[in-house]
Amino acid sequence: MATHSFKLPDIGEGIAEAEIVAWHVAIGDMIEEDDPLCDLMTDKATVEMTAPVSGRVVEIAGAVGDQIAIGSVLAVFEVAGAPSSPLPAREGLGVGGERSELPTVVPAAPVEPPAAPSAPSFEVNHAPHGSGIAGGNPDLNEPNPSLAGRGAKVLASPAVRARAKNLGIDLAQVKSAGDHVRHADLDAFLTYNNAYRSAATTRPDEQVKVIGLRRRIAENMAAAKRAIPHFTYVDEIDVTKLEALRTDLNATRGDRPKLTMLPLLIVAICRAIPDFPMINARYDDEAGIVTRHGAVHLGMATQTDAGLMVPVIRDAQERNIWQLAAEIVRLAEAARSGKAKSEELSGSTLTLTSLGPLGGIATTPVINRPEVAIIGPNKVVERPVFRDGVVVAAKLMNLSISCDHRVVDGWDAASFVQAIKRLIETPALLFVD
Repeated sequence: MATHSFKLPDIGEGIAEAEIVAWHVAIGDMIEEDDPLCDLMTDKATVEMTAPVSGRVVEIAGAVGDQIAIGSVLAVFEVAGAPSSPLPAREGLGVGGERSELPTVVPAAPVEPPAAPSAPSFEVNHAPHGSGIAGGNPDLNEPNPSLAGRGAKVLASPAVRARAKNLGIDLAQVKSAGDHVRHADLDAFLTYNNAYRSAATTRPDEQVKVIGLRRRIAENMAAAKRAIPHFTYVDEIDVTKLEALRTDLNATRGDRPKLTMLPLLIVAICRAIPDFPMINARYDDEAGIVTRHGAVHLGMATQTDAGLMVPVIRDAQERNIWQLAAEIVRLAEAARSGKAKSEELSGSTLTLTSLGPLGGIATTPVINRPEVAIIGPNKVVERPVFRDGVVVAAKLMNLSISCDHRVVDGWDAASFVQAIKRLIETPALLFVD
């Protein structure tokens, strides 16, 4: 058999290394050409690497969380061909029992396939393929006393196993009427063992390695708080008329996307920005230069399964509310599905962050460096207010803005929010040139 060494190619201009955030293969796996190999994260985006050849994986360089230099060997495959000599030792990649200079190499080893479960509809405590560790809670691997005479493992459906784990119950102690533990068996066990109920509030400690997007977020937030003197201003806005307008627009939207508060708020922000150019800016503190941008490239903080991402609405000032609504939906879906392009995740000049119904009373958002401001709308609540001496119901929303005090003064931030407030409380002004 011959071997093929796959070196990490150049995956972007100016990128010298990438972080491994996921392996899709293990040593010993058979893989086809173009099958997913691993996911790599750069400063700009996550890139999926695919296998360049078909064969068996014999070496991989680096564990999840490690940085891999461009041009270094990422993986070695055993492919069909002429017999090859033993693989030479290379920097950063170990072979057999030899350790190379980098400790992150996983040596080649045969992989035993997992044993087939006794029945397809129940979980048995086998180790995952290639993991080398027992699956699930080790306590649940002990034989069930009711089945010990047959030397069987504890059998239970995934739902029963999850419920037992949440209750802190060792399934080996549960007597079952048949060949597997059912919910009724758990109920009977709880009836005679009330002490187990208190274990439901206890969960084991968990260590989570900070890698990938989570590490990028941690580094960026730490740099922002370390370098930027933040201040936050909050004001209350009456959105009663705006909400009524939004309801009317949604009632006649046809096949256009449903309007949330955000497109209308973005229109207000873009209309106010020309009078407050210091808000829509980026600060290069090393060069000592503030760039005040004419166009509003608005970052939309978006929560994904991997963490917070900030896709960018380009030239937000040129779009109407329906175009903004459609772009918000498109970018959010791209970010959450991992399909957002690198250019859609960079270049923002101002960021908007919203928790929607979870928005709370007030927020103090962290600036998306090197920007100098970030805006945070909070949740809309209905409260009684006085109008002309009469108590009426009104829909109110607090609007927060955090600014870089090196560039933006408190007066500027307050005046900017007041300008947005006037536009929102008189929503007809949003559509007047």
